Amino acid sequence: MSPSAEQWAAAVAAVRSAGAGDEVLLICHVNPDGDALGSMLGFALGLRRLGFTRIQATFPGQFSIPDPYAGLPGLDLLVPETDAYGDPGMVMVFDVASESRLGGLAGRLAAAPRSVVLDHHASNTGFGQVRLVDPLAAATSVVAEQLLSRLDVPLDAEIAECFYVALATDTGSFKFDMTTVAVHELAARLIATGIRPGEISRRIFDSKPFGAMKLTGEVLGRAVLDPAAAGGLGMVWTYATLSDLERYSQPPYVLDTLIDPVRSVAEADVSVLVKQVGTREWSVSLRSKGAVDVSGVAISQGGGGHRLAAGFTGFGEPDDVVATVRRLLDDFLN
Repeated sequence: MSPSAEQWAAAVAAVRSAGAGDEVLLICHVNPDGDALGSMLGFALGLRRLGFTRIQATFPGQFSIPDPYAGLPGLDLLVPETDAYGDPGMVMVFDVASESRLGGLAGRLAAAPRSVVLDHHASNTGFGQVRLVDPLAAATSVVAEQLLSRLDVPLDAEIAECFYVALATDTGSFKFDMTTVAVHELAARLIATGIRPGEISRRIFDSKPFGAMKLTGEVLGRAVLDPAAAGGLGMVWTYATLSDLERYSQPPYVLDTLIDPVRSVAEADVSVLVKQVGTREWSVSLRSKGAVDVSGVAISQGGGGHRLAAGFTGFGEPDDVVATVRRLLDDFLN
């Protein structure tokens, strides 16, 4: 269910009850994507417009900003988790479905006198004092924009660019099923501030190093089609290793959008990308074209997500991980 009027009111009250001089810490998930960074930084800029002067934004793990997001407004507010406020007066969490995705920052949330969670994952576990979780929202930035509106913060070009990047990222450039009339109406309001969507899209989606292109070709070349999987609806999968990244001198984030060409295979409803993150440890991305709910597979393995897009951490070899996905898909469909 979408947030109730009482939940919106509680979130507005929580923000307004914090003093302008209070330390406010905004947190998104480890290895942040466009929606996590965009919704968090856009809201942080909104807090600055409200008069807050002590604002930090952060995320757990290695402090590295993917090149496509290196030009986002509000990056001056971003700090490594080691430099984040130790005892903030308010914590706000963006695009995080489970406290486990907060890593070492989870303690800040638990200790904060005020906390607000903004998210759009149906698998959200219900943490934080005030929860604005809307599974019907195409991106967390939709929720963030609605809260800023209730706080009477008008959109400006900097806030709008952050939210537009978030919205475009999680809708796949406005082509996924969650792209509704409301999504296009929000995009229109964001563009009306003067941002340049063509330039943003080129930066976010259409600019890759040559090495990343070569890496993509190799990973796609080892893809496997399993027509009998997912109850005969078909599954296509591939994997990428740390050695692949090293061979082409590429950072891990270049793999984030690799699931898109995999999911384009006509003979498969389900697509799987298995990305190595450690010794026998893999980040698993799942996508569905609509016939299969992949969130059940992810949640059963300690992950989360939506019906059409989900993920979890798997262990073993790629074949082992995919065999588990195949078995679970068959179990859920029978």
